[in-house]
Amino acid sequence: MVHVYDGSGLGWNGMHGLHLTADLYGCQCDSALLTEASRLERLCREAVEAAALTIVDEKFFTFPDYQGEPGGVTGAVLLAESHLALHTWPERNGVTLDVYVCNFSTDNSPKAEKLLADLIAAFAPRQQDTHRILRGVEDAASPSGEAGQEAAQGELLLEWLNADSAYGFRASRRLEAVRTPFQTIEVFDTPQWGRMFRLDGCNMTSERDEFFYHEAITHPAAIAHPKPVSALVIGGGDGGSSEELLKHPTIERVVMAELDAEVVRVAREHLGAVHRGVFDDPRLEIRIGDGWALVDAMASDPSERFDLIVLDLTDPDTPAHRLYTADFFRMLKRVANPGAAVMLHVGSPVYKPEAVGRLLAALASTFAIVRPLGLYIPLYGSYWGMCCASDTLDPLALEPRAAEKRLQERAIRDLRYYNGDIHRALFALPNFYRELVPGRATDRPLPTLVRAAR
Repeated sequence: MVHVYDGSGLGWNGMHGLHLTADLYGCQCDSALLTEASRLERLCREAVEAAALTIVDEKFFTFPDYQGEPGGVTGAVLLAESHLALHTWPERNGVTLDVYVCNFSTDNSPKAEKLLADLIAAFAPRQQDTHRILRGVEDAASPSGEAGQEAAQGELLLEWLNADSAYGFRASRRLEAVRTPFQTIEVFDTPQWGRMFRLDGCNMTSERDEFFYHEAITHPAAIAHPKPVSALVIGGGDGGSSEELLKHPTIERVVMAELDAEVVRVAREHLGAVHRGVFDDPRLEIRIGDGWALVDAMASDPSERFDLIVLDLTDPDTPAHRLYTADFFRMLKRVANPGAAVMLHVGSPVYKPEAVGRLLAALASTFAIVRPLGLYIPLYGSYWGMCCASDTLDPLALEPRAAEKRLQERAIRDLRYYNGDIHRALFALPNFYRELVPGRATDRPLPTLVRAAR
Protein backbone atom coordinates (compact mmCIF):
# COMPACT_ATOMS: atom_id res chain seq x y z
CA MET A 1 0.00 0.00 0.00
CA VAL A 2 1.05 3.61 -0.41
CA HIS A 3 1.66 5.24 2.98
CA VAL A 4 0.40 8.78 3.41
CA TYR A 5 2.67 11.00 5.47
CA ASP A 6 1.10 13.13 8.20
CA GLY A 7 3.77 15.83 8.17
CA SER A 8 5.65 14.44 11.17
CA GLY A 9 8.78 13.27 9.37
CA LEU A 10 7.79 9.61 9.25
CA GLY A 11 10.51 7.10 8.58
CA TRP A 12 10.57 3.35 9.07
CA ASN A 13 9.24 3.76 12.61
CA GLY A 14 6.09 5.21 11.05
CA MET A 15 4.98 1.66 10.22
CA HIS A 16 3.50 1.36 13.69
CA GLY A 17 -0.26 1.85 13.60
CA LEU A 18 -3.70 0.34 14.09
CA HIS A 19 -5.59 -1.40 11.30
CA LEU A 20 -9.32 -2.04 11.86
CA THR A 21 -11.56 -4.10 9.61
CA ALA A 22 -15.25 -4.89 9.85
CA ASP A 23 -17.56 -7.09 7.79
CA LEU A 24 -21.21 -6.08 8.32
CA TYR A 25 -24.17 -8.31 7.50
CA GLY A 26 -27.91 -7.60 7.38
CA CYS A 27 -27.52 -3.82 7.56
CA GLN A 28 -30.78 -2.12 8.54
CA CYS A 29 -29.83 1.39 7.44
CA ASP A 30 -31.52 3.42 4.72
CA SER A 31 -30.91 1.44 1.50
CA ALA A 32 -29.59 4.61 -0.16
CA LEU A 33 -26.43 4.33 1.94
CA LEU A 34 -25.63 1.11 0.08
CA THR A 35 -26.37 2.36 -3.45
CA GLU A 36 -25.80 6.12 -3.66
CA ALA A 37 -22.22 7.36 -3.71
CA SER A 38 -23.20 10.87 -2.61
CA ARG A 39 -25.02 9.60 0.51
CA LEU A 40 -22.15 7.33 1.48
CA GLU A 41 -19.60 10.07 0.85
CA ARG A 42 -21.49 12.47 3.10
CA LEU A 43 -21.73 9.86 5.89
CA CYS A 44 -18.01 9.11 5.71
CA ARG A 45 -17.01 12.76 5.68
CA GLU A 46 -19.15 13.49 8.74
CA ALA A 47 -17.77 10.44 10.58
CA VAL A 48 -14.16 11.33 9.78
CA GLU A 49 -14.65 14.90 10.95
CA ALA A 50 -16.38 13.72 14.15
CA ALA A 51 -13.37 11.48 14.84
CA ALA A 52 -11.04 14.50 14.44
CA LEU A 53 -9.12 12.88 11.58
CA THR A 54 -7.87 14.87 8.57
CA ILE A 55 -9.24 14.41 5.05
CA VAL A 56 -6.70 14.81 2.23
CA ASP A 57 -8.84 13.55 -0.66
CA GLU A 58 -11.75 11.21 -1.35
CA LYS A 59 -13.30 9.20 -4.17
CA PHE A 60 -16.62 7.32 -4.31
CA PHE A 61 -18.01 5.32 -7.21
CA THR A 62 -21.38 3.59 -7.72
CA PHE A 63 -21.26 0.46 -9.87
CA PRO A 64 -23.99 -0.04 -12.50
CA ASP A 65 -26.95 -2.32 -11.92
CA TYR A 66 -26.28 -6.01 -12.56
CA GLN A 67 -28.95 -8.56 -13.51
CA GLY A 68 -31.69 -6.37 -12.09
CA GLU A 69 -29.88 -5.72 -8.82
CA PRO A 70 -28.54 -2.27 -7.86
CA GLY A 71 -24.81 -1.85 -7.93
CA GLY A 72 -22.83 -1.23 -4.79
CA VAL A 73 -20.52 1.63 -3.89
CA THR A 74 -16.77 1.63 -3.39
CA GLY A 75 -15.29 4.55 -1.53
CA ALA A 76 -11.93 5.66 -0.22
CA VAL A 77 -11.02 8.58 1.98
CA LEU A 78 -7.35 9.52 1.99
CA LEU A 79 -6.39 10.71 5.47
CA ALA A 80 -3.32 12.56 6.65
CA GLU A 81 -3.20 9.78 9.23
CA SER A 82 -3.69 7.04 6.55
CA HIS A 83 -7.04 5.91 5.08
CA LEU A 84 -10.66 4.78 5.25
CA ALA A 85 -11.97 2.37 2.61
CA LEU A 86 -15.34 0.71 2.29
CA HIS A 87 -17.44 -1.33 -0.11
CA THR A 88 -21.20 -1.95 -0.07
CA TRP A 89 -23.04 -5.06 -1.24
CA PRO A 90 -26.73 -4.04 -1.51
CA GLU A 91 -27.85 -7.49 -2.69
CA ARG A 92 -26.67 -8.83 0.71
CA ASN A 93 -27.24 -5.68 2.79
CA GLY A 94 -23.54 -5.95 3.50
CA VAL A 95 -20.62 -3.59 3.98
CA THR A 96 -16.89 -4.10 4.38
CA LEU A 97 -14.94 -1.40 6.24
CA ASP A 98 -11.22 -0.77 6.52
CA VAL A 99 -9.64 1.92 8.73
CA TYR A 100 -5.89 2.33 9.15
CA VAL A 101 -4.08 5.02 11.13
CA CYS A 102 -0.42 5.61 11.77
CA ASN A 103 0.66 6.13 15.40
CA PHE A 104 4.15 7.53 14.95
CA SER A 105 3.84 11.17 15.99
CA THR A 106 0.73 10.67 18.15
CA ASP A 107 -1.59 7.82 19.12
CA ASN A 108 -4.48 8.00 16.66
CA SER A 109 -5.99 4.69 17.82
CA PRO A 110 -8.93 6.28 19.74
CA LYS A 111 -9.85 8.29 16.65
CA ALA A 112 -9.78 5.16 14.48
CA GLU A 113 -11.92 3.26 16.98
CA LYS A 114 -14.48 6.08 17.05
CA LEU A 115 -14.58 6.31 13.26
CA LEU A 116 -15.22 2.58 12.93
CA ALA A 117 -17.81 2.55 15.75
CA ASP A 118 -19.74 5.50 14.28
CA LEU A 119 -19.85 3.93 10.83
CA ILE A 120 -21.00 0.58 12.22
CA ALA A 121 -23.75 2.35 14.16
CA ALA A 122 -24.87 4.14 11.00
CA PHE A 123 -25.17 0.87 9.04
CA ALA A 124 -26.88 -0.93 11.99
CA PRO A 125 -25.87 -4.49 11.04
CA ARG A 126 -27.59 -7.55 12.44
CA GLN A 127 -24.20 -9.26 12.54
CA GLN A 128 -20.62 -8.07 12.30
CA ASP A 129 -17.11 -9.45 12.32
CA THR A 130 -14.38 -7.01 13.37
CA HIS A 131 -10.61 -7.37 13.64
CA ARG A 132 -7.89 -5.18 15.11
CA ILE A 133 -4.36 -5.58 13.82
CA LEU A 134 -1.31 -3.81 15.21
CA ARG A 135 0.77 -2.89 12.16
CA GLY A 136 4.54 -2.72 12.39
CA VAL A 137 4.56 -5.31 15.22
CA GLU A 138 6.30 -8.53 14.31
CA ASP A 139 3.76 -10.96 15.77
CA ALA A 140 0.63 -8.85 15.16
CA ALA A 141 -0.77 -11.22 12.55
CA SER A 142 0.51 -14.50 13.97
CA PRO A 143 -1.87 -17.01 15.57
CA SER A 144 -0.29 -16.28 18.95
CA GLY A 145 -0.33 -12.52 18.47
CA GLU A 146 -3.06 -10.07 19.41
CA ALA A 147 -4.98 -10.37 16.14
CA GLY A 148 -4.93 -14.16 16.24
CA GLN A 149 -6.16 -14.19 19.82
CA GLU A 150 -8.99 -11.80 19.01
CA ALA A 151 -10.13 -13.87 16.05
CA ALA A 152 -10.31 -16.90 18.32
CA GLN A 153 -12.13 -15.15 21.16
CA GLY A 154 -14.61 -12.88 19.39
CA GLU A 155 -15.37 -9.25 18.77
CA LEU A 156 -13.98 -6.61 21.12
CA LEU A 157 -16.61 -4.05 22.17
CA LEU A 158 -15.10 -0.78 23.36
CA GLU A 159 -16.82 2.14 25.04
CA TRP A 160 -15.08 5.50 25.27
CA LEU A 161 -15.30 6.89 28.81
CA ASN A 162 -13.85 10.20 27.63
CA ALA A 163 -11.65 11.35 24.77
CA ASP A 164 -8.61 9.60 26.23
CA SER A 165 -9.94 6.44 27.89
CA ALA A 166 -11.75 3.33 26.67
CA TYR A 167 -13.05 0.17 28.31
CA GLY A 168 -14.42 -2.99 26.79
CA PHE A 169 -15.35 -6.64 26.70
CA ARG A 170 -15.30 -9.43 24.16
CA ALA A 171 -18.57 -10.56 22.61
CA SER A 172 -19.08 -14.09 21.37
CA ARG A 173 -21.97 -13.14 19.08
CA ARG A 174 -24.40 -10.36 18.23
CA LEU A 175 -28.01 -11.23 19.02
CA GLU A 176 -29.68 -8.13 17.59
CA ALA A 177 -28.94 -4.69 16.17
CA VAL A 178 -31.72 -2.19 15.49
CA ARG A 179 -31.47 1.38 14.26
CA THR A 180 -34.49 3.34 15.47
CA PRO A 181 -35.36 7.01 14.88
CA PHE A 182 -33.71 7.72 18.23
CA GLN A 183 -30.67 5.45 18.59
CA THR A 184 -28.87 2.24 17.72
CA ILE A 185 -29.82 -0.70 19.95
CA GLU A 186 -27.54 -3.73 20.23
CA VAL A 187 -27.59 -6.95 22.25
CA PHE A 188 -24.59 -9.26 22.48
CA ASP A 189 -23.73 -12.55 24.13
CA THR A 190 -20.53 -12.06 26.13
CA PRO A 191 -18.39 -14.56 28.06
CA GLN A 192 -18.05 -12.18 31.03
CA TRP A 193 -21.55 -10.75 31.48
CA GLY A 194 -23.94 -12.95 29.54
CA ARG A 195 -26.31 -10.86 27.48
CA MET A 196 -25.19 -7.25 27.26
CA PHE A 197 -27.33 -4.32 26.11
CA ARG A 198 -25.86 -1.24 24.39
CA LEU A 199 -27.27 2.05 23.10
CA ASP A 200 -25.29 4.06 20.55
CA GLY A 201 -22.14 2.12 21.44
CA CYS A 202 -22.49 2.66 25.21
CA ASN A 203 -22.90 -0.21 27.66
CA MET A 204 -26.27 0.05 29.42
CA THR A 205 -26.81 -3.18 31.35
CA SER A 206 -26.02 -6.88 31.38
CA GLU A 207 -27.49 -10.05 32.84
CA ARG A 208 -24.72 -10.62 35.38
CA ASP A 209 -23.92 -7.16 36.69
CA GLU A 210 -27.24 -5.28 36.43
CA PHE A 211 -27.82 -5.47 40.18
CA PHE A 212 -24.99 -3.01 40.91
CA TYR A 213 -26.75 -0.22 39.04
CA HIS A 214 -30.43 -1.05 39.48
CA GLU A 215 -30.30 -1.72 43.22
CA ALA A 216 -28.26 1.42 43.89
CA ILE A 217 -30.48 3.73 41.85
CA THR A 218 -33.73 2.59 43.52
CA HIS A 219 -33.41 1.21 47.06
CA PRO A 220 -31.62 4.06 48.90
CA ALA A 221 -34.66 6.32 48.36
CA ALA A 222 -37.28 3.56 48.46
CA ILE A 223 -36.11 2.19 51.81
CA ALA A 224 -35.71 5.70 53.27
CA HIS A 225 -39.33 6.47 52.41
CA PRO A 226 -41.60 5.15 55.19
CA LYS A 227 -44.32 3.93 52.82
CA PRO A 228 -43.84 4.48 49.07
CA VAL A 229 -47.03 3.80 47.14
CA SER A 230 -46.31 5.12 43.63
CA ALA A 231 -43.21 5.53 41.51
CA LEU A 232 -42.28 7.12 38.19
CA VAL A 233 -39.37 5.76 36.14
CA ILE A 234 -38.24 7.96 33.26
CA GLY A 235 -36.26 5.85 30.81
CA GLY A 236 -35.45 2.43 32.18
CA GLY A 237 -36.86 0.55 29.20
CA ASP A 238 -34.90 -2.57 30.14
CA GLY A 239 -37.25 -2.97 33.13
CA GLY A 240 -34.51 -3.32 35.75
CA SER A 241 -35.38 -0.28 37.86
CA SER A 242 -39.11 -1.01 37.78
CA GLU A 243 -38.46 -4.57 38.89
CA GLU A 244 -36.45 -3.37 41.90
CA LEU A 245 -39.09 -0.82 42.92
CA LEU A 246 -41.86 -3.40 42.78
CA LYS A 247 -40.03 -5.50 45.36
CA HIS A 248 -41.40 -3.02 47.91
CA PRO A 249 -44.82 -4.42 48.86
CA THR A 250 -46.36 -1.00 49.55
CA ILE A 251 -45.88 0.13 45.96
CA GLU A 252 -49.15 -0.15 44.11
CA ARG A 253 -48.20 1.57 40.86
CA VAL A 254 -45.09 2.19 38.75
CA VAL A 255 -45.28 4.28 35.59
CA MET A 256 -42.35 3.72 33.22
CA ALA A 257 -41.97 6.51 30.66
CA GLU A 258 -39.67 5.22 27.90
CA LEU A 259 -38.84 7.20 24.77
CA ASP A 260 -38.20 4.27 22.43
CA ALA A 261 -40.68 1.38 22.14
CA GLU A 262 -37.97 -0.75 20.54
CA VAL A 263 -35.99 -0.71 23.80
CA VAL A 264 -38.91 -2.36 25.56
CA ARG A 265 -39.36 -4.90 22.77
CA VAL A 266 -35.68 -5.82 22.72
CA ALA A 267 -35.62 -6.08 26.52
CA ARG A 268 -38.66 -8.34 26.54
CA GLU A 269 -37.04 -10.63 24.01
CA HIS A 270 -33.44 -10.74 25.22
CA LEU A 271 -33.10 -9.44 28.79
CA GLY A 272 -35.34 -11.63 30.91
CA ALA A 273 -32.61 -11.96 33.55
CA VAL A 274 -32.68 -8.16 33.94
CA HIS A 275 -36.43 -7.41 34.09
CA ARG A 276 -37.52 -10.81 35.51
CA GLY A 277 -40.95 -10.60 33.94
CA VAL A 278 -41.80 -7.14 35.27
CA PHE A 279 -43.47 -6.15 32.00
CA ASP A 280 -46.27 -8.60 32.85
CA ASP A 281 -46.78 -7.17 36.35
CA PRO A 282 -50.21 -5.45 36.45
CA ARG A 283 -48.77 -2.74 38.72
CA LEU A 284 -46.48 -1.53 35.89
CA GLU A 285 -47.81 0.92 33.33
CA ILE A 286 -45.64 1.61 30.27
CA ARG A 287 -45.93 4.92 28.46
CA ILE A 288 -43.97 5.49 25.28
CA GLY A 289 -42.91 9.05 24.53
CA ASP A 290 -40.64 11.94 25.36
CA GLY A 291 -40.01 12.21 29.11
CA TRP A 292 -40.23 15.99 29.16
CA ALA A 293 -43.61 16.04 27.40
CA LEU A 294 -45.00 13.22 29.54
CA VAL A 295 -44.04 14.90 32.82
CA ASP A 296 -45.34 18.24 31.59
CA ALA A 297 -48.72 16.63 30.85
CA MET A 298 -48.74 14.83 34.21
CA ALA A 299 -48.18 18.10 36.07
CA SER A 300 -51.70 19.30 35.19
CA ASP A 301 -53.34 16.05 36.37
CA PRO A 302 -53.66 15.78 40.18
CA SER A 303 -53.93 11.98 39.94
CA GLU A 304 -50.39 11.77 38.56
CA ARG A 305 -48.32 12.18 41.73
CA PHE A 306 -45.46 9.99 42.88
CA ASP A 307 -43.54 9.13 46.04
CA LEU A 308 -40.41 8.06 44.16
CA ILE A 309 -39.03 9.29 40.82
CA VAL A 310 -36.13 7.50 39.14
CA LEU A 311 -34.32 9.01 36.15
CA ASP A 312 -32.92 5.86 34.53
CA LEU A 313 -31.58 7.63 31.44
CA THR A 314 -28.66 7.52 29.07
CA ASP A 315 -25.69 9.66 30.14
CA PRO A 316 -26.00 13.43 30.68
CA ASP A 317 -23.97 14.15 27.52
CA THR A 318 -26.39 12.27 25.25
CA PRO A 319 -29.65 13.49 23.65
CA ALA A 320 -31.23 13.00 27.12
CA HIS A 321 -29.30 16.07 28.37
CA ARG A 322 -32.47 18.20 28.63
CA LEU A 323 -33.72 15.86 31.37
CA TYR A 324 -30.66 16.67 33.48
CA THR A 325 -31.42 20.37 33.82
CA ALA A 326 -32.77 22.53 36.63
CA ASP A 327 -35.82 23.30 34.48
CA PHE A 328 -36.71 19.62 34.31
CA PHE A 329 -35.97 19.07 38.00
CA ARG A 330 -38.43 21.85 38.83
CA MET A 331 -40.98 20.14 36.62
CA LEU A 332 -40.46 16.89 38.53
CA LYS A 333 -41.36 18.64 41.76
CA ARG A 334 -44.80 19.36 40.30
CA VAL A 335 -45.53 15.61 40.05
CA ALA A 336 -43.98 14.70 43.41
CA ASN A 337 -46.01 13.92 46.52
CA PRO A 338 -44.99 15.49 49.85
CA GLY A 339 -41.98 13.59 51.15
CA ALA A 340 -41.01 12.33 47.68
CA ALA A 341 -37.44 11.78 46.47
CA VAL A 342 -35.73 11.71 43.08
CA MET A 343 -32.96 9.22 42.28
CA LEU A 344 -30.69 9.53 39.25
CA HIS A 345 -27.20 8.73 38.05
CA VAL A 346 -24.88 11.68 37.44
CA GLY A 347 -22.03 10.04 35.50
CA SER A 348 -18.46 9.22 36.43
CA PRO A 349 -16.65 11.66 38.75
CA VAL A 350 -13.45 9.92 37.61
CA TYR A 351 -13.75 10.49 33.86
CA LYS A 352 -16.13 13.46 33.68
CA PRO A 353 -15.78 15.40 36.94
CA GLU A 354 -16.77 18.77 35.48
CA ALA A 355 -20.04 17.37 34.13
CA VAL A 356 -20.80 15.73 37.48
CA GLY A 357 -20.15 19.01 39.28
CA ARG A 358 -22.48 20.93 36.96
CA LEU A 359 -25.25 18.40 37.43
CA LEU A 360 -24.96 18.43 41.22
CA ALA A 361 -25.13 22.22 41.11
CA ALA A 362 -28.35 22.05 39.08
CA LEU A 363 -29.85 19.67 41.65
CA ALA A 364 -28.73 21.91 44.52
CA SER A 365 -30.45 24.88 42.90
CA THR A 366 -33.74 22.95 42.91
CA PHE A 367 -33.90 20.67 45.96
CA ALA A 368 -33.34 21.36 49.65
CA ILE A 369 -31.53 18.06 50.24
CA VAL A 370 -28.98 16.72 47.77
CA ARG A 371 -27.18 13.49 48.70
CA PRO A 372 -24.61 12.24 46.17
CA LEU A 373 -23.62 8.59 46.36
CA GLY A 374 -21.24 6.37 44.46
CA LEU A 375 -20.22 2.81 43.70
CA TYR A 376 -18.09 0.87 41.26
CA ILE A 377 -20.12 -0.56 38.37
CA PRO A 378 -18.18 -3.28 36.52
CA LEU A 379 -19.93 -2.88 33.16
CA TYR A 380 -19.14 0.84 33.13
CA GLY A 381 -15.50 0.34 34.05
CA SER A 382 -15.54 3.08 36.65
CA TYR A 383 -16.61 4.39 40.01
CA TRP A 384 -20.03 5.85 39.18
CA GLY A 385 -21.98 8.73 40.68
CA MET A 386 -25.64 8.80 41.63
CA CYS A 387 -27.75 11.15 43.71
CA CYS A 388 -30.85 11.25 45.90
CA ALA A 389 -32.59 14.64 45.91
CA SER A 390 -35.60 15.81 47.89
CA ASP A 391 -37.01 18.76 49.76
CA THR A 392 -37.77 16.71 52.88
CA LEU A 393 -36.52 13.10 52.64
CA ASP A 394 -32.92 12.59 53.77
CA PRO A 395 -31.67 9.03 53.20
CA LEU A 396 -28.79 9.60 55.60
CA ALA A 397 -31.28 10.06 58.43
CA LEU A 398 -31.84 6.29 58.21
CA GLU A 399 -29.26 4.36 60.22
CA PRO A 400 -27.94 1.03 58.88
CA ARG A 401 -29.86 -1.02 61.45
CA ALA A 402 -33.07 0.80 60.61
CA ALA A 403 -32.49 0.24 56.89
CA GLU A 404 -31.90 -3.48 57.50
CA LYS A 405 -35.04 -3.66 59.63
CA ARG A 406 -37.14 -2.12 56.88
CA LEU A 407 -35.76 -4.60 54.36
CA GLN A 408 -36.82 -7.43 56.68
CA GLU A 409 -40.23 -5.92 57.38
CA ARG A 410 -40.86 -5.56 53.66
CA ALA A 411 -39.59 -9.13 53.06
CA ILE A 412 -37.05 -7.94 50.47
CA ARG A 413 -34.47 -10.70 50.45
CA ASP A 414 -33.33 -11.30 46.88
CA LEU A 415 -30.81 -8.44 46.73
CA ARG A 416 -27.22 -8.98 45.62
CA TYR A 417 -25.70 -5.58 46.41
CA TYR A 418 -27.85 -3.45 48.68
CA ASN A 419 -28.23 -3.99 52.44
CA GLY A 420 -28.41 -1.89 55.60
CA ASP A 421 -24.67 -1.31 55.84
CA ILE A 422 -24.40 -0.54 52.13
CA HIS A 423 -27.18 2.04 52.53
CA ARG A 424 -24.88 4.26 54.60
CA ALA A 425 -21.68 3.24 52.77
CA LEU A 426 -23.01 4.42 49.41
CA PHE A 427 -23.02 7.99 50.71
CA ALA A 428 -19.44 7.85 52.06
CA LEU A 429 -17.71 9.69 49.22
CA PRO A 430 -13.98 9.82 48.49
CA ASN A 431 -12.46 13.29 48.76
CA PHE A 432 -12.17 13.88 45.00
CA TYR A 433 -15.93 13.34 44.71
CA ARG A 434 -16.67 15.52 47.76
CA GLU A 435 -14.90 18.39 46.04
CA LEU A 436 -17.50 18.31 43.26
CA VAL A 437 -20.40 18.90 45.66
CA PRO A 438 -21.37 22.60 45.44
CA GLY A 439 -21.31 24.70 48.58
CA ARG A 440 -19.77 22.02 50.79
CA ALA A 441 -18.11 23.43 53.89
CA THR A 442 -14.58 22.13 54.24
CA ASP A 443 -15.19 21.02 57.81
CA ARG A 444 -18.49 19.28 57.09
CA PRO A 445 -18.16 15.55 57.88
CA LEU A 446 -20.77 14.43 55.35
CA PRO A 447 -19.85 14.65 51.64
CA THR A 448 -23.19 16.14 50.70
CA LEU A 449 -25.05 19.38 50.38
CA VAL A 450 -28.08 19.95 52.61
CA ARG A 451 -29.69 23.37 52.32
CA ALA A 452 -32.32 24.87 54.54
CA ALA A 453 -35.78 24.30 53.13
CA ARG A 454 -37.16 27.37 51.44
